[in-house]
Formats: sequence, structure tokens, C-alpha cells
Amino acid sequence: MSPSKRIMFVDDEANVLSGLRRLLRTQRDVWEMHFCGGGTDALELMKTLAFDVVVSDMRMPGMDGAELLTRVAELYPDTVRLVLSGQSEHEKIFRAIGPAHQFMSKPCDPAVLIGTIDRACTLQSQMHDESLRRVVTQIEFLPSLPRIYHDLVVKLESDESSLDEIGEMISHDISMTAKVLQLVNSSFFGLPQHVTCPKHAVSLLGLNIIRPLVLTVGTYAQFDDPKLAGYSLEESINHSLAVAMTARAIAATQTSSIQLVDDSFIAGMMHDIGKIILAVNLRDRYASAIELALAEVIPLWQAEQQVFSTTHAEIGAHLLGLWGLPHPIVEAVAFHHRPNDSGNALFSPLTAVHIANVLHQDATAKGTPCTYDRDYVTAAGVQRHLNQWEASARLLGAA
Repeated sequence: MSPSKRIMFVDDEANVLSGLRRLLRTQRDVWEMHFCGGGTDALELMKTLAFDVVVSDMRMPGMDGAELLTRVAELYPDTVRLVLSGQSEHEKIFRAIGPAHQFMSKPCDPAVLIGTIDRACTLQSQMHDESLRRVVTQIEFLPSLPRIYHDLVVKLESDESSLDEIGEMISHDISMTAKVLQLVNSSFFGLPQHVTCPKHAVSLLGLNIIRPLVLTVGTYAQFDDPKLAGYSLEESINHSLAVAMTARAIAATQTSSIQLVDDSFIAGMMHDIGKIILAVNLRDRYASAIELALAEVIPLWQAEQQVFSTTHAEIGAHLLGLWGLPHPIVEAVAFHHRPNDSGNALFSPLTAVHIANVLHQDATAKGTPCTYDRDYVTAAGVQRHLNQWEASARLLGAA
């Protein structure tokens, strides 16, 4: 049986390419691999062969990795684009954030490299009857991982970072500052005073809240409001914030895992990102989905399924998977309307986001309201907590 996936590796150092050949020899029956010594050769080869994944070094003479991946994004938008680089010039890495989906550092553990590429390929192959692939290839713009978010991740990994430094970083981005302060001063956080300084916001909320806020704000900031009847970018962000806060609170009652609580917050913030991707890129068809939801009195996500053969949940999960966000977050986004299909009945960010999303009905969603997946809620063992969580949600102005 011939390999099902075609992968390209681009690096100007011949010994690096030889090393990759040796490291990945176990994949020869799984992947069709090509090795190019530079960006120009890579683009020439892509004129004749379609590639599922391109893995590029950053520092190369002539056409560097950032330029190569930018060209690939323009010419072959459905190709997954990864950076494998050992260079430490952060400004060059940041320049590639737009066109790159994920970053890996040299030297890279073969298992990590293989796993990252496999997950990227799985995202492509899991598209139901290629319906999601067809929709994604029609989308002109998938947002990139916000630059300031990647910068924050780098800073947070440093033992020398401080809350003041994080606040200072945010304050250097005017639009980011405005949106973070807008959200921080919303009723959801219930702060005792009006906050006007990013540093103060960071000190009050802490990094576990600020980081996902920056991720969400930076992502949404890449879009203009589509001004589509039945969809409001501002209301969508407010809804996502309410879901995130409630999902975080729900998770905190069920686990002592800080990671699970934080993942629930991020998943709540990002659970509807697929809606704006569809509304901005496929505006007329999304308007048809809204009209169908109203006419047939069905939830909007079910109308999306009829119009696109996929939903905003799968579109959003596809994007977050390409960014390399943790699986529990991607799973929560993918299945937040139909959690029983996940096959995972254990309490997870999916549980928290599914419940929080029902509690905070999206004011922009047309059609019938979302409801609990009762089989899933029962299997997850959280049915007895619903009344308590519903009361808590009302305190946040929902339900």
C-alpha cells in the first residue's frame, strides 16, 4: 500500500536533511517524504505535487522560512505549515507566526516531530466525507495565532518573567490594551474598581486569566465585524467570555487540576470562533444558515450542518488543532453541542463548556435554544449539580 500523506521538509543544511531522513525512516511506509534545500526548490516542487504538510527551517539564505511559508499560505492554503528551527532570533519567528501553524525547536525528539505531523494529518483526514475540507478550502482567511500570545508564552516559560513585564508587553499593543481593559471592566469579573492600566489588570486577574484573554482578543481582532443580520462580533465575544467564566467555575467544583480549570476557560473563550470564520468568509451561505434556523425552528448549529455539511464547532476545532492547542481544548470546541459523540464520559473541559454554553445562550444565535445532551450529562455524573450551576450562571447575568 502506498503512503497516504505527502510531507515536505525544507532546510538549507544538507546534514540536517540527512538527519531527518534517518530519524524518520520508520515513517517511509506511512508518509511520502520529500527533502528540499531551500524555499525556491520547495515552491517549484509544489507546482507539480500536492503536499499535506510543509516543515521548514527559519534561517535560510535567499528565501527564509517566513517568506516560504507566507507563499505557501497564499498559493496552497489547505497545506499545514510547520516551523522546525534552532535559531533564536525571536523577531524572525514572530514574522512567521502568521503563515505558520505550529513551531518546533531543534533538536526535536523524533516522537514529538512524528506526533505533531500525525496530528496535523489526522485533522485533515477526520473531515466528514471531505465536507470540512471543502469548506476550509473556500475560506479565504483563517486567523493566525496572535503574535502577542506567542510572545507571552515565551515570556511565561522564562523563570525571570514577572507580572509587571507581562502587563508592559500588553500595554505596547494599543488595540490589545483597549480590548483587554474592556473585558476586564465588564461585569463578569466583578472587580471592585475600574481598571485603566494593563499592569493593574494583570495583577488583579493573574496570568491564568490574562493569557487566554489575550489569545481570544488577539484572534478576534484579526476580523472585521461582518455586519451580518443575526451575528454580532461584540455579542459573540461577550457570550464567549460568559461561557469561559462559568466553565472555569464549573471545573473548579469538580477537580483540583489547575490545568483542567485553565483549559476549560480557554475552551470557553474559543468555542464559537468557527462562527465568525464562517460569517466573515462565507457570508451569504452563513446568512442562509441563519434563515434556515429561523424557518425550521432548529438550533443554528444544525442549520449549519445542513448548509455546509459541517458546523462552526468543527471549523473552530480544526483551527485550534492546527495551532497545536492541547487536545482537551480542541475536543471541547469540537463537541460542545454534541458531547456524547466524543466517546469521553469523564469530566473534562468539554463537560464544563457544554453546560456553560447551555446556561449562557448566545444572544446572536437564531433558531431554537441549545439544550443539554442528557445522556452525556448523566454519563459524566454531573446531573445533580445542574441546579447549583444554573443559579451561579444567573448571578453572572445569564439564564
